[in-house]
Amino acid sequence: MTNALADQQAIFQQQIKSGKATVFGKDHQLGVVNTYAEYTEAVPVRDYEGIKDYIEQIKNGTENVLWKGKPMYFAKTSGTTSGIKYIPITKDSIDNHIDTAKYALLNYMAETGRPEFADGKMIFLSGSPTLERVGGIPTGRLSGIVNHFVPGYLRRNQMPSFETNCIEDWETKLGKIVTETSKQDMRLISGIPPWMQMYFDWLSEANEGKKIKDLFPNLQVIVHGGVNFEPYRAKLMESIGKTIDTVETFPASEGFFAYQDSQQEEGLLLNTNSGIFFEFIPVAEVFNPSPKRLSLADVQVGENYALIVNSNAGLWGYNIGDTVKFVSVDPYRIVVTGRIKHFISAFGEHVIAEEVEHALRVAAAQHGAHIIEFTVAPMIQTPDGSLPYHEWLISFEQEPDSLQAFAQTLDNVLREKNVYYDDLIRGGILQTIRISRLQPKAFIEYMRSIGKLGGQNKVPRLSNDRVLAEGLKPYLL
Repeated sequence: MTNALADQQAIFQQQIKSGKATVFGKDHQLGVVNTYAEYTEAVPVRDYEGIKDYIEQIKNGTENVLWKGKPMYFAKTSGTTSGIKYIPITKDSIDNHIDTAKYALLNYMAETGRPEFADGKMIFLSGSPTLERVGGIPTGRLSGIVNHFVPGYLRRNQMPSFETNCIEDWETKLGKIVTETSKQDMRLISGIPPWMQMYFDWLSEANEGKKIKDLFPNLQVIVHGGVNFEPYRAKLMESIGKTIDTVETFPASEGFFAYQDSQQEEGLLLNTNSGIFFEFIPVAEVFNPSPKRLSLADVQVGENYALIVNSNAGLWGYNIGDTVKFVSVDPYRIVVTGRIKHFISAFGEHVIAEEVEHALRVAAAQHGAHIIEFTVAPMIQTPDGSLPYHEWLISFEQEPDSLQAFAQTLDNVLREKNVYYDDLIRGGILQTIRISRLQPKAFIEYMRSIGKLGGQNKVPRLSNDRVLAEGLKPYLL
């Protein structure tokens, strides 16, 4: 916490030193780079498309391409524009993924004085640990790769069994997990919130509708990441039957960036001493040809930034696609505010995930609603020829006392949060939001229909087109 800036500078210097002998380093003249300002001149910001040629060289057997030697693994992940992405994990970077998860749990133990969850069973709802080889390099989902590094003192308590974890089909796998865990002393559950909820639903159904606390009386903590937890919190705690501790993490194939280090303080502690040098671009400048790039020393509380990483996995000026906001700079704590590509700006409003999730949280609390899942899309060409609007497609666990009042609160809170959206409503360019109610299992059925049920797959909360919205139409109430 106290050495963050010094650690970042040391990591920067080490990366330049290691990178200058690589193919990438020679292409970008890292040998003559000494300062961060020089680095930003030499290395442009890029996404996966920008490193794809280097990845192909690695797959073809070339060494010392992005980092010294060859990667230990490729983490395989699906991109929206690039198809399958192969993110390198090196001998130097693997510790970032393993140690950070360990620190998150040790931190929780130290802060709460409650280490007893480690004496019981722990389940990690993750991808298959089965690996293939791409260019001779072991390749698979990040969660599957990390599974091979679970230390022995935890593995004896780890669920599900290795055989069950290797099942690719999510529903077949989930059925086996329910059977294996129903009679166990489960104390920690880790995963992406919607798939944890599905696990709870199946557990309850298989056990005469019992609450999770009655099946797992010693359940102590949920470890979660991947999507904002708040829209799922009420339903998950209701399924459990009591409120338990939660620990949020911010892992990705490109690195483990931050984790919740305090049950009292807001935000996630930025992982500033783990082989990653961070940069930040103000969101308004992300799509500029030469955006303003900031090191950690220059960030400000409350501003939305695109997160850029430079790592000992061989990622250089890499835009991971996530946006973050600092809630503290002493220490450096962030909240994840959304995805760069997940926003609505069909009319220049630039509504982001943080804003819609806040509005939904306020409206749900005021009107007694419980939300299973939701997404928002623009309706530009309205069926009745009226003004365009934002369509909110929502699966309710419990509907609000008044759908009309609920929609009005949503709209009012969103207008308070986003001045551009407010201007469009005031100016008669947009009409207020409309809600389309979906069947309770709409999103599960939709994800199944496109082959993305379970694992690390996430439903986009915001779209600039209507592909997802139209895909959900068969599930309208």
